[in-house]
Amino acid sequence: MGRSLRTVLALKDYQNQAGVLVRNYVLADPYIPYTSIVLGMLTCKLAYDLSQLISTFYFRNYNSLTKIQRIEWNNRTISTLHAVFISIMSFYFVFWSELFSDRNPSGLITFRSSSISTFALGISVGYFIADLGMICWRYPSLGGPEYVLHHSLSAIAVAYAMYMGEGQLYTFMVLISEVTTPWINIRWYLDVCGLKRSSAYLINGVVIFFSWLVARILLFVYMFYHVYHHHDQVMQMHTAGFLLVFVVPVALAIMNLMWFGKILKGLKKTLTKKT
Repeated sequence: MGRSLRTVLALKDYQNQAGVLVRNYVLADPYIPYTSIVLGMLTCKLAYDLSQLISTFYFRNYNSLTKIQRIEWNNRTISTLHAVFISIMSFYFVFWSELFSDRNPSGLITFRSSSISTFALGISVGYFIADLGMICWRYPSLGGPEYVLHHSLSAIAVAYAMYMGEGQLYTFMVLISEVTTPWINIRWYLDVCGLKRSSAYLINGVVIFFSWLVARILLFVYMFYHVYHHHDQVMQMHTAGFLLVFVVPVALAIMNLMWFGKILKGLKKTLTKKT
């Protein structure tokens, strides 16, 4: 009985020490950018391994794929999980949180941040670093120069907003565009599983068209309008932050328009075949 009591007390003492360690270091404000990036990268690795394990046993088509297709299958699982996470966080901070609200009197919008917003951006930076590493490692099998440019610009802009606490609102506005990623990945999965002529493939194409139009075209228009409306606050940012607010979104908007043109052509082609 005495030994059991000592064991319980030892476990509680260990838990208390672990809790202090987490509060004072892992979740302490000065360390959040670093711990969140590392956590984001480790989560990507865990998601890749779990996707490989689960897909091997539960998806019949997975084992018939080529090696590079299996790698892309697992890599798209990572991007889907990141897209779901960062889209939810971005919607929250842009449309529901009081942090970036005009009704909030706590300083300029362009300089507002919180531990949670910084942590969310750090997870995203970890993902972009991990995914960019995968793209470069298997270049160009997982994506060409446009993907390298997209991920590089995204990682730089998100990392700056995270470390400096500047322009986080606009960073989250841009990251809402990740809501289209799961649908793009589903389309790829349907294709490699031989379901390109199915109704699900057609419906997916329609969803991609409208989600892309809203999240990657119209939302960018809204962001540029918001920047114009808060121009006096944007101008008070550091030069690097000011450039990132204008240069990165414009570059991404141009790429989004180019990809939207391809999506429109593909949808027209699919609808023509169906009729």
